[in-house]
Amino acid sequence: MTPRLRRRALPALAALLLALAAGCSGPGGARPAAAPTSRPPLAERAPTSASPALQAYYDQRLAWAPCDGAGGDAGADGAEAAATAVQCATLKAPLDYADPGGRSIDVAVARVPAADPAHRIGALLVNPGGPGNSGANMARGWKDGQGPMRDRFDVVGFDPRGSGATLPIDCLDDRTREQSMRTDDPAYDRGRVLADACRAKYADILPFLGTRNSARDMDVLRSALGERKLDFLGLSYGTYLGVLYAEEFPDRTGRLVLDGAVERSTDLMHLDVEQAAATEAGFRAFATACTAEGADCPLGTDPAAAPGRLADFLDGLKDHPLPTHDGRTVTASLGWGVVIDTLADGHGSWSRLRSALDPALTRGEGDELLRFSDGNAGRDDDGHYENSADAFAAIHCADAPLAPSDADLRTALADLAARAPLTSRHDTRITLLEPDCRPWPYRSTERPHTVTAPGSAPVLVIGGTEDPITPYVWAQRMAAGLQHGVLLTRDGDGHMSWYHSSCARDAAEAYLVDGVLPAAGARCGSD
Repeated sequence: MTPRLRRRALPALAALLLALAAGCSGPGGARPAAAPTSRPPLAERAPTSASPALQAYYDQRLAWAPCDGAGGDAGADGAEAAATAVQCATLKAPLDYADPGGRSIDVAVARVPAADPAHRIGALLVNPGGPGNSGANMARGWKDGQGPMRDRFDVVGFDPRGSGATLPIDCLDDRTREQSMRTDDPAYDRGRVLADACRAKYADILPFLGTRNSARDMDVLRSALGERKLDFLGLSYGTYLGVLYAEEFPDRTGRLVLDGAVERSTDLMHLDVEQAAATEAGFRAFATACTAEGADCPLGTDPAAAPGRLADFLDGLKDHPLPTHDGRTVTASLGWGVVIDTLADGHGSWSRLRSALDPALTRGEGDELLRFSDGNAGRDDDGHYENSADAFAAIHCADAPLAPSDADLRTALADLAARAPLTSRHDTRITLLEPDCRPWPYRSTERPHTVTAPGSAPVLVIGGTEDPITPYVWAQRMAAGLQHGVLLTRDGDGHMSWYHSSCARDAAEAYLVDGVLPAAGARCGSD
């Protein structure tokens, strides 16, 4: 089962925002850098549109107010209180950019003002990935951060279309969602069930949820913030949002940092094969390393046999699901999902995963695995699930049309079997077609292509060599395709370098704050 980008949970933002002092080394050992890039004055807006209806959106000003339940430090006053306040606003945007005089939508926005307003650079837009995760929530989490980025930028996040509070897509009721997640029945058509439910509720907006439209919303937001250029930090799926912005508005790009690249130079089915191969490598590394723990490893002590033993156990849950104290069972679908989703964090998650697997493998108890599954799916104590899975599918299917021929499927299946024989065998259809857009009611006009963005400012792309969710080759292709792409390589595992390398964070911060880029060929280690 291929892990979904949407399932990447944000670590604690306090840890996320630390500006750790670890040098980022290039071929010569120290961090070499290009000259700082110049910045235009903040007050002047870029020309926008010849359409009066669209220009009206660009001319709007945001009405900021304290977010509900997210005020500043109650013990602070004056400038300190303003710097710790979280402010929210609603951006107006056209539903259909081809018809800006038609229906409008409300885009949820949040910001944390710069902690050092006297040295403020401007606004930094952030996105945590998904698709389906809330950028507004990511900005809210910046309130307690420290360091030059927190001091110098108003940190701003918005909810892309389909996610959070912006045209939220919530197609399945909780009972159907649980069935879809848990069933091991090969005849159960998850794609069709979701497509039918989404069509019934959202047929009028599904065609307008694609990332390109959200990138256009970003440009309207840039103007509403009073910024001539857009500075942006995009993680995972947020890199695709950022690169499409650079393609649409190359002359309005400021400093873009894209970490954990999601690129679309080929179709989703072949990208899923590449992702599955990266996931397989992480799966095997975890199982093999477990055996070094001796008696503490529930997979035994034979490193060659451990990966196969874990895969056999998870597959065996089809016939022998694990009981839990609340009456639900852990099926093969849930078990595979827990293991692969947790491994997104790389070796830092191995001890937690080993602890969850131990009672399942040694005593046949599924409670720990179920707890992990509920957390990954956003299930609360009342049995209600968050809607990010629906948003994930709706946005992907608006971005990536997929109607493969039988010959294409056979070729992809053979490639999948060769590159990910363990992690794909539970359900090759889910691995190869995640999400399954074939029954989707709307056919996207997007086509796979390499984004070149001629005329953009330099774009810093960061990729991890053993990232199990966004393979390193995606970062290589994205940086090579961009006319002004700069690749920073992190050696190590785990999804996204921002969470796993102070060196990579330092490099991102150096570019965003000071305009200083790593030299060609620069590499970082993992913490």
